[in-house]
Amino acid sequence: MTMLSISDLSLTTQVDGKPVDLLRDITLSVERGKVLGLVGESGAGKSMIGRLIAGHTPPGFEVTKGRIEFDGQNLLSLAAREWRGLLGRRIAFIPQEPLTALNPVLTIGQTFDEHLMLLGIPATRRKDLIVAQLSAVKLPHPEQMVRRYPHQLSGGQCQRVLIAMAFVANPSLIIADEPTTALDVVSQAHILSLLAEQQRQHETAVILITHDLRLAAHVCDDICVLYAGEQVEYGPAADVLREPRHPYTWALHDATPDVHDVQRVLPMLGGQMPGLAALATLGGCRFAARCTTRNATCESGARALRESAPGHWVRCAHTCEVAPHAIGTVEHSVEHPIDHSARAATGPGWLAPHGDPTAAPLVELRDVTLRYTARRGLLGQRQSHTDAVSHVSLKVQPGEFVGIVGESGSGKTSVARLIVGAENITSGELLIEGQDRAKAAATVQRLTREHVQMIFQDPHSALNPRRSVFRLLTQAYEVDHIPGALQRLPRQERASQLLQDVGLASDALERFPSQLSGGQKQRVNIGRALCVMPRLVVADEIVSGLDVSIQAQILNLLLELGRAHGIALLLISHDLSVVRYLCSRVIVMQSGKIVEEGKTGEVFANPQHAYTRLLLASVPPADPTIAWPPLSAPLEPTATSPT
Repeated sequence: MTMLSISDLSLTTQVDGKPVDLLRDITLSVERGKVLGLVGESGAGKSMIGRLIAGHTPPGFEVTKGRIEFDGQNLLSLAAREWRGLLGRRIAFIPQEPLTALNPVLTIGQTFDEHLMLLGIPATRRKDLIVAQLSAVKLPHPEQMVRRYPHQLSGGQCQRVLIAMAFVANPSLIIADEPTTALDVVSQAHILSLLAEQQRQHETAVILITHDLRLAAHVCDDICVLYAGEQVEYGPAADVLREPRHPYTWALHDATPDVHDVQRVLPMLGGQMPGLAALATLGGCRFAARCTTRNATCESGARALRESAPGHWVRCAHTCEVAPHAIGTVEHSVEHPIDHSARAATGPGWLAPHGDPTAAPLVELRDVTLRYTARRGLLGQRQSHTDAVSHVSLKVQPGEFVGIVGESGSGKTSVARLIVGAENITSGELLIEGQDRAKAAATVQRLTREHVQMIFQDPHSALNPRRSVFRLLTQAYEVDHIPGALQRLPRQERASQLLQDVGLASDALERFPSQLSGGQKQRVNIGRALCVMPRLVVADEIVSGLDVSIQAQILNLLLELGRAHGIALLLISHDLSVVRYLCSRVIVMQSGKIVEEGKTGEVFANPQHAYTRLLLASVPPADPTIAWPPLSAPLEPTATSPT
């Protein structure tokens, strides 16, 4: 039974007096008990389709043709009040950011109670129903959970609360918008297992919005790949992953590193998704500007979806379509800025810089502990202690790329904060280039801070929106003591060098963060850290939440910078595939302790610790026929220390 169908839908606005289709000729459907995945980069139109189903058409836009049928009823013909009456009852949403979706000043119980009140559930039934729903999504101690605030829960727990709220009315359709983007791999597997379990129990139709093609292939029955408001490929999930026919789908697939494969060059998809102004000038294939297999017919007129294989539809000319089984062999449909001859010359492990094992360590932690103390009780007479980092010892050699992996709360970020001086150690020793930071003179401490720089996770919040790119990149020139490496280098000259290093155009200096894409902001974030010419860069989840195409650009950029300048990198990440691609050595942390470390390839191929095996099992395999997510994994994260 078809629960939702969208037929030949176009969403249109006016640009300079001309009509422009933000969504053009969208046709898709999802049956009861099935999962449809919407895949594509930011700006592809995935979330806009979800907004249209909810009746939230943006101001200035209108549906100029097509139908949205829900359970046989055309939603576009409903009055606004009738349409709103479906939301939360028959159509439910699971938003992307659980911490922002939950009211921070209300407890979980109060938020849930407010939702039930809007659904018309009698007050006498609400408390028992809330506890039952929280128990159904396997939250521990649901009777206590209702009294907690969102900030007292982990990201995965907050997401489970939203899943419980979405399923409480037994809806016919759920739209899940990037529900696991910011979660670690174990929490991601737990949430998707839980979502699949609830979906099977209620026989609910689900639309999963994600930028991860591999994840969608495991979770979804069908996949619709979107680009600039158009469907470019549509078909069974396993077929779309194993035999992508459109050059854009292939590029998304090949830009994703594989934790279980040998290290390989990540092809980079050049250019950017066109905005509204650019769409107004495009009459043919909207992907043509980024596709090197295009020909004259691609730009002459819009193409219709055609059935390339049984049930597998593609919007592409026969001459441009990627041949089946071409994964890993077609190298002309995307840009490859890295020289492939290097791989042939030095083997599959050539990518990750190993550094100089005979040199003195840049950074060394010796039996380091970071302890947080909290006072409890009415007068604060009781103290409780939490070890965020417990007896950790590690080294980073000059020029070496090292990854630290683990769940949220495992202590990864706490180690990074210790190294950059944002936290003081409780016990142990922290040596920067052989100098004990705690005992060094102020001048030595300042020099070590210059040699160790940090790239922050979220470029949107890390960059001052009122500063130009020029001022952001060269912020180090504004401190009282200009670093010695910069004293003889004019600020304008250094800014130009940094633009070239991070691959930004020369006209970007006068722009502001609001005028940059997410990938460009992260490049500015990286350039700012490189301004003082550091010897070690600490990168904290710098590709989390980025599209896979932009992620490939950032990862390749870090490799190029490491080779060009001999910079060492300490990468904090919950994405094991990224660490497999970028780092020669990996450190696995659990509950503030190191449980395993070694060469990345060896650790991932033959993990010795049960926790490492759990992390690896939580990564979606490249083969869609392998069952995933693993249902045998414990539902509660083992990590307890804060990061």
